[in-house]
Amino acid sequence: MIVPLALRTTAPAVGRRTLVAGLAARQKHTLPDLPYDYDALEPVINTEIMRLHHDKHHQTYVTGLNQAEEKMAEARHRGDLAAEIELQGLLKFNGGGHVNHSIFWKNLAPIKAGGGQLDHGELRQALEQQWGSLDAFIKQFNATTAKVQGSGWGWLGYNPTSRRLEIATCANQDPLTGLVPLLGVDVWEHAYYLQYKNVRPDYLQNIWKVVNWKDVGQRFDAARQA
Repeated sequence: MIVPLALRTTAPAVGRRTLVAGLAARQKHTLPDLPYDYDALEPVINTEIMRLHHDKHHQTYVTGLNQAEEKMAEARHRGDLAAEIELQGLLKFNGGGHVNHSIFWKNLAPIKAGGGQLDHGELRQALEQQWGSLDAFIKQFNATTAKVQGSGWGWLGYNPTSRRLEIATCANQDPLTGLVPLLGVDVWEHAYYLQYKNVRPDYLQNIWKVVNWKDVGQRFDAARQA
């Protein structure tokens, strides 16, 4: 049967309009606001680093994630499996960057707002039970994270199977898997180089002065109750 020209030309247009409408309806990811001012973590992390890290780097991941999801929807709409597979890398990199940084900002707090202060409670007790002391935990975390080759993240995570805390690292912007993320420390050079140059251990030593242990503790409580 010969398909009338009108049908052959309008059907794809209808499909395209449906796709465009669907993409427009999809809620796009947005850059979250910082819970403090750009200069609030001085002198541990200076204002210039915070502004560039948040406004430029995190925004780039958000933009890349939205673009990757749009391309994925288009590829799925036209049944292009090869394109969908190829886009997985972009989704993982940009999506991981967005997820990781969204946790990172909340994991930090100004010194005057309680940054660096871990009260005696269940999180501290768990850390001390597993590593002997808070200082011993920090020493192990820093030693492990300092060894990340190139760019990546150091994490304190909760293992829901063993119900224990674990230290882990991830390369690039890979999200933490197998563990519930509690505390993430960005060791990409853009997180510290303008201030600490190539001395990553100094950055790792100082960042504990602005760790938001209240946020980490809330994540710990939620993970245990899940």
